[in-house]
Amino acid sequence: MATETVAKPKTSARVHVQKFGTFLSGMIMPNIGAFIAWGIITALFIEKGWIPVPQLGGFGTNAAGAPNTGLVGPMITYLLPLLIAYTGGRMVYDVRGGVVGAIGTMGVIVGAGIPMFIGAMIMGPLGGWTMKKLDSIWDGKIRPGFEMLVNNFSAGIWGALLAMLGFYGISPLVTAFSTAAGNVVQFLVNNGLLPLTSIFIEPAKVLFLNNAINHGVLTPLGIQQSLEQGKSILFLLEANPGPGLGLLLAYMFFGRGAAKASAPGAALIHFFGGIHEIYFPYVLMRPMLILATIAGGMTGIATLAITNSGLVAPAAPGSIIAVIAQTSRDSYFGVILSVLLAATVSFLVASLILRTTHHSDEGDLNAATSKMEAMKGKKSSVASTLTGAGAGGGVGVLTGPISNIVFACDAGMGSSAMGASVLRNKIKAAGFPDVKVTNASIANLSDTYDVVVTHQDLTERAKPSTASAVHVSVDNFMNSPRYDEIVEMVQRSNAEGTAAPAAGAATAAAPAAATTSGTAAAPEAAAAPSDILVPESVVLNGSAATRDAAIDEAGQLLLARGAVDNDYILAMHEREESVSTYMGSFLAIPHGTNAAKDHIRKSAVSVVRYPDGIDWNGKQVKFVVGVAGVNNEHLHILSSIAKVFTNKAQVAQLEAATSVDEVLELFGKVNA
Repeated sequence: MATETVAKPKTSARVHVQKFGTFLSGMIMPNIGAFIAWGIITALFIEKGWIPVPQLGGFGTNAAGAPNTGLVGPMITYLLPLLIAYTGGRMVYDVRGGVVGAIGTMGVIVGAGIPMFIGAMIMGPLGGWTMKKLDSIWDGKIRPGFEMLVNNFSAGIWGALLAMLGFYGISPLVTAFSTAAGNVVQFLVNNGLLPLTSIFIEPAKVLFLNNAINHGVLTPLGIQQSLEQGKSILFLLEANPGPGLGLLLAYMFFGRGAAKASAPGAALIHFFGGIHEIYFPYVLMRPMLILATIAGGMTGIATLAITNSGLVAPAAPGSIIAVIAQTSRDSYFGVILSVLLAATVSFLVASLILRTTHHSDEGDLNAATSKMEAMKGKKSSVASTLTGAGAGGGVGVLTGPISNIVFACDAGMGSSAMGASVLRNKIKAAGFPDVKVTNASIANLSDTYDVVVTHQDLTERAKPSTASAVHVSVDNFMNSPRYDEIVEMVQRSNAEGTAAPAAGAATAAAPAAATTSGTAAAPEAAAAPSDILVPESVVLNGSAATRDAAIDEAGQLLLARGAVDNDYILAMHEREESVSTYMGSFLAIPHGTNAAKDHIRKSAVSVVRYPDGIDWNGKQVKFVVGVAGVNNEHLHILSSIAKVFTNKAQVAQLEAATSVDEVLELFGKVNA
């Protein structure tokens, strides 16, 4: 498969921090179950727990007078760091790297005498990387029959050396860092400055930098604090679901269009599912709303500090269910109050912003998000389509049916799990239950997938390890029109050459329309008006010489039909500025934005041919098809037109046509 170009390559410091955070989360997230198990045991069985049990909680003495070891101490000191180290080493060099990384980490653990999560995050990947380098030295040089001997002894010897390095070299450095970072946190707490961390944490979440902060600093420090004090406020600095909930509630009451309609579902997924990424597009659509989440975050942290409340272990994902499950026995009031007050303050600030500022494109969440991100300079405003209709991109070519789709995000949980679920259900409903849809972290991707779906800010990071896949970018995780595009892509590629339903034959043009409407495609079998394309709307020799003039020419034909008003033509230009409608095969399909659908009076199509071609953002276009569709009728229209332009013989017939009737005959299915 050809790889679709969907985003401008990024080499900024932000991307490097994202990669670092992704790697850290790749070590932590697979082991969250172990953290939860430790948190439950701690909350129940320690001396201040719900059911104090000396033998399990590790307090008091046994019948022989010896101190009880319990489960809490050994799990936090040995089990969790070793799991993290093994996972990190395995990410670098499979099982062999994981084993060597865990051996090296044991030296750090024993040398420090305290939970060594930061040490594990260093030694695990270091062990895997160095073992990989050593193996490369004698790769292919070992005599047959001696491979196992060399491999086992080299891993054992190098692991022992790393353990000593960890004991004498790494553990003092990590201990010093942990002590210094702990002192900084304590200084912030003592001086009432901890709420100010929201000024950095909330924007970092929206920019996908939270993993570096959360898993690199807050979680290790929080666990050390929890071990000493039985709870930690640090676990809720980033995971509090209150700020995001308040923002989404404000959209429910004071938003408009698609943003308002999607906010209730997003709020449920965010608050109960713990997928915080789902509210990021709402902030990116209105950057000023970051003030609401900052205010909510500061309120939540201040409440926790005043009530001396905290969690016993990380809450992952950041669901209210996970938060309550990990709350310390004496902190339920403070934790719940912090969530409620954070949501309230965020709601009030967001409501004020929504009511006092004007945003005409709010109904089109997808387009508005792209526009806001372009204004902030974080990425180029480039559209992607599954079969290669992105602006500035070539036409992607599928060499076989789609069988394996992965939805990848920063940590491999949260948004990717939700996206995979949505895609899986849609593809099954379309009649392709054998297509595998999974989710994974970007760090764990391999070049074994047919289609890779990512957030548009993460696409460039996913490409290097999945070079042969088609890449699809999304900018909201709940009802992105890209999901329907993928279904259409599966239908086209997997049903090719069979007597599939017409709905399964939608191609490159239909995705562009899906972006316009933000709705699922209607079955092509649905009846369409019989006068969508009429002879008066076909021009064999267009007079325009530029892209904008060609849009005007196609739009005027729609206007002459009474299908649209003048504002719709303006919206066609607006759409072209944000997302190119060049589709390949000499075809461009200009159409209005979603916000302009009220300016459509009836469904219609205009066709203008330019025999000599015109420049369309660097691409040659000979056919400009203006489209206006009521409800979902434009999806049917574009699907039918796309069938013509995916057939080289029919494109050649259109180029050679000498009469309008020949064009109408080729486009006959439009009026079917």
